[in-house]
Amino acid sequence: MSLLRERLEDEVELPVPRRPSTERVVSSDLRLLHRLGDVWRHRELLISLVRKELKVKYKNSVLGFLWSMLNPALTIVIFWIVFGKIFKNQVHLFALFMMCGLVAWNVFQAALPSATTAVVDNAGIVKKVSFPREILPLAPVGAALYLSLLQAVVLVLALAIFRIAPSLSYLPLLVPAIVALILFTSAMAMFLSAVNVYLRDMKHLVEVMLMAWFWATPVVYYFEQVAPRLPPHGLPTWLPMLNPMTDVVMTFQRALYGAQSITRVAGHPSVVIQVLPAGVGPMWYLTALLITIGVSAVLYVGALALFVHLEGNFAEEM
Repeated sequence: MSLLRERLEDEVELPVPRRPSTERVVSSDLRLLHRLGDVWRHRELLISLVRKELKVKYKNSVLGFLWSMLNPALTIVIFWIVFGKIFKNQVHLFALFMMCGLVAWNVFQAALPSATTAVVDNAGIVKKVSFPREILPLAPVGAALYLSLLQAVVLVLALAIFRIAPSLSYLPLLVPAIVALILFTSAMAMFLSAVNVYLRDMKHLVEVMLMAWFWATPVVYYFEQVAPRLPPHGLPTWLPMLNPMTDVVMTFQRALYGAQSITRVAGHPSVVIQVLPAGVGPMWYLTALLITIGVSAVLYVGALALFVHLEGNFAEEM
């Protein structure tokens, strides 16, 4: 642990970690519950690595974390001009509707590329210091969550400026939505970081995968644009819900945008545009989120088991 501190102290100040009661030996035979507890016992190290991720991202930057707030603000303005003024999107204030989902998606998109290379990028400490290696891919997830929180501040301000009220009955659903997002992103991060040690092309594959995944998630379009068109092709309307990010993004949209249908279209208030599933209530979203949480938990355990299995040869492969 002292050597690990020496490796990182030039970039971030580490708190003094608590010494584990027993000496930890890197082995693929360790129980999964023990590994989960090991991460918790080293949570101070995890927090320090998150700080390191954030400091490295904005190192030598004049504006620093302000960039994390300027980016979503500029995104809202650009999409408002493009879809609100030029192409005349049917959804009222579509830029804000899109941003409600984009806040959740950005956590997933920002975390995975860094998490994929996390073990390889820290080869120096991996080969010389004993600590829970799974902390390395979890650190980018924590950093992405922090940056997304800054983006959410900009979104809330924009919603207030344009007088869009969130749905109070759906706001509590943001808690399970965030849990599902963290679990699923962590599972993917754990899996990709372990595989990337052996297959270095994985980081390039992740870039392509995220591009395709983004368009498979209703962020720049709304759910009801796609679902009704599936049955004529022999596909169920719930097919997009198999994408875990769809459940999370739709919950953010429903809770923050505060509506599932829009009645203001090109100056014709009598026209109704359905953007989210009609005739469903909070329990429908909660059920979908609980399923996503359950699946994500299983994926996380599986990813951790794979990580533990492959960890023994990390030093040799790097």
